[in-house]
Amino acid sequence: MAHRHILHMLTPLKYMSPFDVNMAVDAGFDVVIPYTNVTESDVNGLVQDAIFSRGPEGVKQTGIFIGGKRAIEALNMMDKAKEAMVPPFEISVFADPAGSFTTAAAMVACANKALEDKFDTGLKDKRIAIYGGTGVVGFASAVIAGLHGATPVLVGYDGPERVRRLAEESNERFDANLQYADGSTESQKTDILKECDMTFSAGPAGRQLLTTNQLKEADKLLVAADVNAVPPAGIEGVGIKDNGEPIDGLKTVGIGALAIGDVKYKTEAGLFKKMLESDKPLYLDFRDAYDLAKTIAP
Repeated sequence: MAHRHILHMLTPLKYMSPFDVNMAVDAGFDVVIPYTNVTESDVNGLVQDAIFSRGPEGVKQTGIFIGGKRAIEALNMMDKAKEAMVPPFEISVFADPAGSFTTAAAMVACANKALEDKFDTGLKDKRIAIYGGTGVVGFASAVIAGLHGATPVLVGYDGPERVRRLAEESNERFDANLQYADGSTESQKTDILKECDMTFSAGPAGRQLLTTNQLKEADKLLVAADVNAVPPAGIEGVGIKDNGEPIDGLKTVGIGALAIGDVKYKTEAGLFKKMLESDKPLYLDFRDAYDLAKTIAP
């Protein structure tokens, strides 16, 4: 009996992302079922219903995707899913809340590639100012960079308290060397930037977070990456298609949202395909996304 590839998609939100549903189907899953308003306490029962209904061979054709909008919640749900497994009844799980893990992985991979190609260096020992650092993409990019030897600085637009809590929670969980800073005024944002080698802009769509004048004051700045695809750019002077082009005559090179988005799309598709092709269960999060994105970044 041939088993079809089934993906159970869990989200704590009232709907599952159509983007992720499309990606899963295009990657090759035959049947995709969304489950909405899922809590962490629901995960065990849903996973065990999925693993015990298909036999040892059918279970290899079954997967779990975890969405939502909060990184820590998605990771907690992944932990609950892993705890629910009863080998040999064990299936692959992929977490990518709001597409943030694959987007962050793509941004860091593109930035690292620009460092290598343009400046003959890498992430290690680089100080990175992350604006929009309380969001899921900012958080994930900070942890990825920190785990690869950088010093990420989460910049708080509304004071230091929220970024302090996020940095401390992240360091306790991942030992990622995250720092934090108060960026609630333009002068504070500029002062933070002056001490950094790189910057990531991961704020709300259509909101400019940094100006070219602020970039010009940051003599050490090598790379500025922006995930905002809605005008105006999050970083003034970074074109949406830029992938290592100098910004307004500066030594700083820019990476725009479409360059990052292309790598993000291929990374998410690639992780779905890994689930489909693997004979053993995989647990995929931002770390796996970054490993794959590094091989994709042009």
